[in-house]
Amino acid sequence: MAKDSGRDPGKKLVASNRKARHDYLVEDTYEAGLVLMGTEVKALRMGRASLVDGWAGFDRDDELWLEGVHIPEYVSGTWTNHTPRRRRKLLLHRRELDKIAQATRESGYSVVPLSLYFLDGRAKVEIAVVKGKKAYDKRQALRERQDNREADRAIAARRRGED
Repeated sequence: MAKDSGRDPGKKLVASNRKARHDYLVEDTYEAGLVLMGTEVKALRMGRASLVDGWAGFDRDDELWLEGVHIPEYVSGTWTNHTPRRRRKLLLHRRELDKIAQATRESGYSVVPLSLYFLDGRAKVEIAVVKGKKAYDKRQALRERQDNREADRAIAARRRGED
């Protein structure tokens, strides 16, 4: 009988960009692999990363790169440690890259990371093609969320028999 390799099967979330869904209107999402150094993987397994200032862009060779994502240095690393905010190549199929490139050519669209996680032992990042929200859109979304929360509280109070 084959012995399990010791990897944790399933999805383990490392970091998420919760503010992205507030600041942007998400059009499409994609799951991409990452080209990482060994110390980056070890730092991610410790659950340390920040996607707040992250974004993705194309270079001259039509390759998609993740920039601005902060993966701190591995504490037990040596001189081979990585730089925290270096560019990291994203791994996607060519047709997905073409779709993203087509969408970002339109005015107002960009690519941001939504979450960083391990899927069956491999580091993945969920990226999204987004369009920036206006200030009034953000206020309206907050108002709707607050109204829904108040309605849920009223329903729960009525079920308990309170008025």
